[in-house]
Amino acid sequence: MPFLCLLYFVNYLDRVNIGFAGPNGMNDELGMTATVFGLASGIFFLGYLVLEVPSNLALHRFGARRWLARIMISWGVVATVMAFVPNATTLIVLRFLLGVAEAGFFPGIILYLTYWFPAAQRAKAVAMFMAAVPISSAIGATVSSALISSGEGVFGLSGWRFMFLVEGLPALLLGVVTWFYLTDRPSAATWLTAEERDWLTGQLEQERARTESEHSWPLRKALTHPRILALAFVYFGISYGLYALGFFLPTIVAGFEQRFGTSMSTVESGLVTAAPYVVGAVVMVFWAAHGDRRGERVWHVALPMLVGGVSIPIALYLGNPYAAMAAVTVCAIGVCAALPTFWALPSNFLAGAAAAGGIALINSLGNVSGFAAPYVTGVLTDLTGTENAGMWVVGAVMIAAALVVVYLRATPREDQPAESLTRGNP
Repeated sequence: MPFLCLLYFVNYLDRVNIGFAGPNGMNDELGMTATVFGLASGIFFLGYLVLEVPSNLALHRFGARRWLARIMISWGVVATVMAFVPNATTLIVLRFLLGVAEAGFFPGIILYLTYWFPAAQRAKAVAMFMAAVPISSAIGATVSSALISSGEGVFGLSGWRFMFLVEGLPALLLGVVTWFYLTDRPSAATWLTAEERDWLTGQLEQERARTESEHSWPLRKALTHPRILALAFVYFGISYGLYALGFFLPTIVAGFEQRFGTSMSTVESGLVTAAPYVVGAVVMVFWAAHGDRRGERVWHVALPMLVGGVSIPIALYLGNPYAAMAAVTVCAIGVCAALPTFWALPSNFLAGAAAAGGIALINSLGNVSGFAAPYVTGVLTDLTGTENAGMWVVGAVMIAAALVVVYLRATPREDQPAESLTRGNP
């Protein structure tokens, strides 16, 4: 788990570090408006969308070790090359290629965790893995800001270019380590005793057989069923909040100087940006563990989304920076708390290739928000002159997704007894 967290830390940082580059010299140097910046931030997810499902099926076929190593090395190459973009058009192209290279990483890990953790511990395991998101945002905000500040002129590069260069290299190195270090299945784990391997393999096999016999879906159904598409919309809503914060929170914090008369250095702005994610990381793990203990999933997704959706637009109308950051922190908590428990839902009725395809499809369609959130926010910012309208859209999308997951709980599947809904499994 620590190694997987490290991989996702680097992965997520390379995905969103453009958010720190934008207001710290990149937008001015490349002549980018808020709309163009939103396009460059979000186009990553169009490449991601195209190859997500085939990439996850390839991981299921060839094994996590080989496929994740391939993903990491290819994304590391593209992330590093971004340090040398001559103009906005090249940046947009490379962001698209970064999405192509990275496609399949996150759903591949979610699928990989189903090979190792029984259902009763899965939400907590996903939470431990996904804690890398707020941790990456928190530490990454500080590290990225420090690299931009201290890297100005190093190798003749602007500070933001130096940041891209330094943060792209770890993916290349970790890709090589992954090839030799990662273990595909418990049955191949030499670091477990024979008794541990047999017990864990037996538990997982029993669950897989039970899932397939009771209500597992074939791959074709998993890729076309309305319930999977509804879950994709729920994930769209969670991710919409996550990426809107990830790409535009540094810009919002930078705007505190104009709104409240504050004065912060680049590093201080990074520390302020980090704070909501530190709190979100702690709450994420405890909230997922609470859901595991209660055996309840739906309200553990819906409630934090509702709270987060209400808090984010309110933050823009508060009269001082401390109150505004408190509301932003509540939104970050809502997004972080909903994320890991959500991924316990699809595996209730998907196994094997259907799980690989279904999880990838949910992640792929849901991550369209990674394009929509920064692009829509950027367009609305250019049209209105403030981030307010964009943040209202963030809140509305999160609330709508929360209502959908509650609706799914109240609507039985054709292959699910009504009484099983008391466990909160849509």
